[in-house]
Amino acid sequence: MNSAWRRRLILVAMCIAQGMILLDVTIVNVALPSIQRELRESSGELEWVISAYALSLAALIPLSGSLGDRFGRKRFFAAGMVIFALGSVACALSASAVELIAARAFQGVGGAMMSALALSILSQAYSGEARAGAIGIWATCAGLGFGLGPVVGGLLLGVFGWSSVFWVNVPFAVAGIALTVTVVPESRNPDCRPLDVPGVLTSAMGLLGLTFGLIESSSSSWTSPPVWAPIAAGFVLLASFTWRERRAPFPMIPSEVVKLRRFTTSCGVYLVSYAALTAVYFYLTLLYQDVDGWTALRTGVSWLFMNVPFLVVAQFAGRLSRRLSPSAIVAGGCLVTAAGVFTFSTLTPSSPFVIAVIGYVVFGIGTGMWIPGVANVAMRDVPPGLSGTASGVFNASRQVGTSVGLAILGAVEAGAATSAWRSHVARLPGAARQAAIGQAHNVASARIGSVTRALGAGERAAADQAFSHGYAAAVLVAGFCLVAAAVLAVFGLRHDRRPELDAVRSLSTGNPGSPASTRLGASPNGRSSDSGLNDQIRKGLSAPPPGQSWPVALSAGGGERRPLGMRWRGSGRWQLILDEALPVSSPQAAR
Repeated sequence: MNSAWRRRLILVAMCIAQGMILLDVTIVNVALPSIQRELRESSGELEWVISAYALSLAALIPLSGSLGDRFGRKRFFAAGMVIFALGSVACALSASAVELIAARAFQGVGGAMMSALALSILSQAYSGEARAGAIGIWATCAGLGFGLGPVVGGLLLGVFGWSSVFWVNVPFAVAGIALTVTVVPESRNPDCRPLDVPGVLTSAMGLLGLTFGLIESSSSSWTSPPVWAPIAAGFVLLASFTWRERRAPFPMIPSEVVKLRRFTTSCGVYLVSYAALTAVYFYLTLLYQDVDGWTALRTGVSWLFMNVPFLVVAQFAGRLSRRLSPSAIVAGGCLVTAAGVFTFSTLTPSSPFVIAVIGYVVFGIGTGMWIPGVANVAMRDVPPGLSGTASGVFNASRQVGTSVGLAILGAVEAGAATSAWRSHVARLPGAARQAAIGQAHNVASARIGSVTRALGAGERAAADQAFSHGYAAAVLVAGFCLVAAAVLAVFGLRHDRRPELDAVRSLSTGNPGSPASTRLGASPNGRSSDSGLNDQIRKGLSAPPPGQSWPVALSAGGGERRPLGMRWRGSGRWQLILDEALPVSSPQAAR
């Protein structure tokens, strides 16, 4: 098999894995009403079906990335796919809410092992422009899996039971395992750092406590111990994790990665944006199925109005990156997505479907812009030796957004819906008022059928209105989250020339381990991958004649890799050439 075909098959394997991981984040959404009815789950338990999976991913992705770098990325990736398949089978066979939540957490373990290493394996297989294109395709498949989840789930639930949304993973996992074993080469980082097990445990327990308390707040008051105690413990643990990371000799997130502004900004954008997206998917499903009475098939098929625009726009991700800067693509995409979410926030049970269609189309166009764009820019400056760890952190940020974001917006929805319902029932006579107050939890959970069975059909309109009030509040907050992500992208992804100036400084002083040196051709082990410039500097050989330059490549503005040059000016002075018409002198040259 030639190398080109091998790279394509590696890309297919990574796309299968990432598509499955994100498919399982949203495919369950459309099955939630069926799961709720058959397993008699509460609103909090429904949220845990989503959050248990996302929390496992968020907590274990960084550790899995480090383990893959140490013991072999292919080995850990294949093992993760096996665990994911077994977890899917366990979910499908679950007979209670507790069993399903536990199986979802186990499934997330396998997902974490795959998600942590997919970008790293792709970065090893591809380079240059080909790498950007491969990552764009991979990110598109990830977003496609996230968006197609409700559609696939609706089609399956139209014929089979809710367990089918988990059985569908098995054949894809088998194909992915076969491809991984046969075409993916083994790779590892021989200079990997010691594992930060205390950091992993502290961050995982902090996220678990925070999420648990927020989810419990939908059914208990904020002053009750099951709510405030885990939230307080979560904040303390996360603060302890942050304090320890700054002082640990080998932190879970290496300082070299933390200092990469574009990478950390991309993680922040991913976290905030997916917090919004997950809540939108969750509450749109409840609005349509539990309140409007749509079938799962109708709900899923309606999402095609979102997914088709997403696919069309995502196909132009490469062209956009050549014409626009990363900040323009990501920020613009987040703002367009926010416009779609604000449209969703106006929906009520009586709204015409055309309003939802407008929201779907705008939402799909926006996500098609920023999902491939942010994945591409995130890994651009990461040194190859840290690609596994960085990939894990990047994907963990999305899962943190999914779990914590859903818990926060779930608390917003429950609070607003409960408040609206209590305002309505305050006008009822004593006994009827007490009975109606007891149905507040069902109203916030969109279990309108349970409310009408307990109180009569005359209270349906009020229950619909109260839930719609909570739904609008949560979705409106989700829209503002996307606006915040756009602002973050504008300031964090803008291009400056400090990396290029750092490159001159690193190369002039012979520092081959720096990220800038690596991008210019130096490898982390100190050997140069370029027989020209880097060897001349590090080996101390004679300088080229004045005016001579060696070709190198750097990431320039607009997300485009442009040909650059380094020119020797004599007397120990180097000059970095960004463009023939725009030279930028190095600090060395200024002295």
